[in-house]
Amino acid sequence: MLKKIQERIFPFLIAVSALSVSASAAFYSISGLSKLFAGAAFAVIVMTSSLEIAKLVIASLLYQYRKSLPIFLKLYLSVACIILILITSMGIYGFLSSAYQETANKAGTIDAQVALVETKRDNIREQLTIYNEEKTSINTAVGDLRNGLSNNTIQYKDRETGEIITTTSSSTRRALEKQLDKAIERQTEINGKVDGLNEQLFNYETEIVEISTNNDLAGELGPLKYLSGLTGVPMDKIINYLLLTIIFVFDPLAIALVIAANFAFEQLGNKYKKNLYGENVPLATPFKRYEYMDEKEVDVILEDKEEVEETEEVEIAETPPLPKPNYDIEKDKIKNMSGISGWRKSKMLAEVEKKKKNDNNDLRIDY
Repeated sequence: MLKKIQERIFPFLIAVSALSVSASAAFYSISGLSKLFAGAAFAVIVMTSSLEIAKLVIASLLYQYRKSLPIFLKLYLSVACIILILITSMGIYGFLSSAYQETANKAGTIDAQVALVETKRDNIREQLTIYNEEKTSINTAVGDLRNGLSNNTIQYKDRETGEIITTTSSSTRRALEKQLDKAIERQTEINGKVDGLNEQLFNYETEIVEISTNNDLAGELGPLKYLSGLTGVPMDKIINYLLLTIIFVFDPLAIALVIAANFAFEQLGNKYKKNLYGENVPLATPFKRYEYMDEKEVDVILEDKEEVEETEEVEIAETPPLPKPNYDIEKDKIKNMSGISGWRKSKMLAEVEKKKKNDNNDLRIDY
């Protein structure tokens, strides 16, 4: 019982799968073609919808009447079905490529924003490099001026005593102090600018991270970017290969499932009968299936049926009578047997004698 239910349900599952794949392929194809011919979108939707229905009907027609259709009609319908598959595939390609193009445009906008912020960041880095170099030179100058102040001594010889006197130069000290004050002032100014530039640089880096991560495109294009970086192939080519793979499987699979559904329902419609051994065997020539046969096959079946109906009697050949066995020879063979007991020989001789009496009374027993 369960097996019969499974046999009847499975063709319907095939049919539902075929219709679902065909419907989704038709939807994507109609959407893609309507976008391609946006000036007459409604007319394109009506035209492509009728063509999608006709394609499924043609596939079923070619399978159901594959033997009885004229050769030229069969050839034309086959070519038309292939062309319709190509049209559907073109529509699917247009739909998917349009969807990717929208995402790519958003990604391009984000890339442009990131590039603008990176330009500002690079400008800040260049200014920061210049100020860091100046800061280094000023720090060196401040150190030298401080060393000059600490070593500000002069020596001269006293004319009266002739002694060498060491003292500081007030004019040199005032000059060094003035230079040191200016250097320290400039050092303070540069430190403030460096701190400001570092803060701007940090803000730009944060902005780049926020633009790159705070959007839905990171999840959509992340795998494609990874494949592009891994293989070295541009992302547009990877998308093109992916779309071609989809369209070469999508609609041909729908047509294959439609034909498979027809085949499954055809097998479900076969009638079975039980033979002498209780086995279920299909009927050889059910009349409701003459439409799937060639004209020659139908003529042969009908001619055989007429010949059987015209035959009134069936002659049965009589089998020739079997030759009667020679029981005396059998008795001699039993008596000459070795390796068996006398009781067994007596029983076998009795059976032979019994058969001989039955033959004499015309009562033959066949085993």
